[in-house]
Amino acid sequence: MNIPRPEHPNPQWQRDNWMNLNGIWQFGTTKLLGREITVPFCPESVLSGVGIKDFMKRVWYRRTVELTAEQLRGRVMLHFGAADYLAIAWVNGREAGRHEGGYTPFSFEITPYLTPGKNEITLRCDDDTRDPLVCCGKQSEKPKSYGCHYTRTTGIWQTVWLEFVPESYIVSAVYQPDPENNCLHLCAQTAGKGRLTVRAFWEGRAVGFASANVSGSAARLTLPLGETHLWEVGRGGLYDLELSFGEDKVKSYFGLRSIALEGRKFLINGRSVFQRLILDQGFYPDGIYTAPTAQALENDIKLSMAAGFNGARLHEKVFEPLFLYYCDKLGYLAWGEFPNWGGDTANPKLLHKFLPQWCEALERDRNHPAIVGWCPFNETHSSQYEATLRAVYETTKRLDPGRRPCIDTSGYVHVVTDIFCVHDYEQNPEKFAASYAKMDKGKFRESTRGCGYVSGQPVFVSEYGGIAWGIAENWQWGYGKAPEDEAEFKARYEALTNVLLRSPYMFGFCYTQLTDVEQERNGVYFYDRSPKFDVAFFQRVNSQKAAIED
Repeated sequence: MNIPRPEHPNPQWQRDNWMNLNGIWQFGTTKLLGREITVPFCPESVLSGVGIKDFMKRVWYRRTVELTAEQLRGRVMLHFGAADYLAIAWVNGREAGRHEGGYTPFSFEITPYLTPGKNEITLRCDDDTRDPLVCCGKQSEKPKSYGCHYTRTTGIWQTVWLEFVPESYIVSAVYQPDPENNCLHLCAQTAGKGRLTVRAFWEGRAVGFASANVSGSAARLTLPLGETHLWEVGRGGLYDLELSFGEDKVKSYFGLRSIALEGRKFLINGRSVFQRLILDQGFYPDGIYTAPTAQALENDIKLSMAAGFNGARLHEKVFEPLFLYYCDKLGYLAWGEFPNWGGDTANPKLLHKFLPQWCEALERDRNHPAIVGWCPFNETHSSQYEATLRAVYETTKRLDPGRRPCIDTSGYVHVVTDIFCVHDYEQNPEKFAASYAKMDKGKFRESTRGCGYVSGQPVFVSEYGGIAWGIAENWQWGYGKAPEDEAEFKARYEALTNVLLRSPYMFGFCYTQLTDVEQERNGVYFYDRSPKFDVAFFQRVNSQKAAIED
């Protein structure tokens, strides 16, 4: 069978002994399962072969998989990259587990339910984008897309796979790169007894070795490095890792880099780096939330870099691990976010739903060198329940050993934050510049609730521009009056961007956005990824030296 998205879904945690379950599954909105679907594409998408865009509060999946007695010798793990929203899995009619949250991975050990030969896997997903306790990002809560809300994603939308592991195995590992001391600190969680061994390689050369006995279910060690190679913006630079624990072997990688805030500056490896970010919402015309191929994921990063951007806000979506791998490989900065839209931040009950899912996202992604900051919320409009923002911020700082900066909420409300950021879609360059002219005196354009801007703290405009262009009959969303012609567009873009590049107060910007998405027409590229203008123009403007960078 031709398997869609056949690559391993997570290059940072990969075993050789695995089985991709993407492909044809039985599918239906009832247990009758009257049709077929191509996994991992959601049923709303063209690539799924279903194409139903109406509300589906419950969907069912089923397929059989044939396993040998040898494959059942150890443990068998059933993995789902993501399934929206409440998922319940059965194996041969017995419930194997359930998971709540549409954006984070989950897995169940299914060894006790399997037998040699054919085995049946069933998954049910319940999803309601109109529930105020369900965070659904930019998925439309209305029957159709509108404004800046787009086609929904229901059920499975990332790779499904089986993993065959020994009785004793490595559950997970947390990396803390330490370039100042030329080493990697590592903490691994294990199942079973044994000794953990870790080896590091640079371009195939062995450059590090460490080993430690497991104490209880954890092993901590420091891996000295014989060669120092820093992970750099625009270049990447990854060490390969091999983790061994008894019969279990895991392939992984890490990047050696440091992050620090120094006054207004954002330092990467001790240097002030201006962050030229693009807003990336991760939607695809044929796959909705799911890229049609691995190459499409990498291509989005290359399109952005070709236009002079060095990173992205991964906006209102938890992007799949393979995308983050390409960020790591190419040296492309990323801000990890959560799709908080749809959830009522002012409702204290939301915290009980939100926090476990956000923790899962942090635990999945905290080893990626490309991620330089966290932003769990976007555009919360009320400070009524400030305890929610504070609790999520504090949890984020404790779960991330790299202590990346955390912005409590991008946009309008700050309660406790490492960085002060605002959204500003002013289209007049002179008015735009006037808003940031007196920041040394603590004066700031935006009237924010909660904590206010303090002179001298790090700040950036985390959304700006969004200039409408390429308007068609279905156009509904863009910022400002659309330019009359290409010359007017370019003049406006360059003038707005120069304000931020030349400001001694700004460590970065984030332009809205990489591509058009459905009826929103303000991308640098069209929705099909074709360029609107010669990308050399964006490269020239964005690549100018910023006032704050070394």
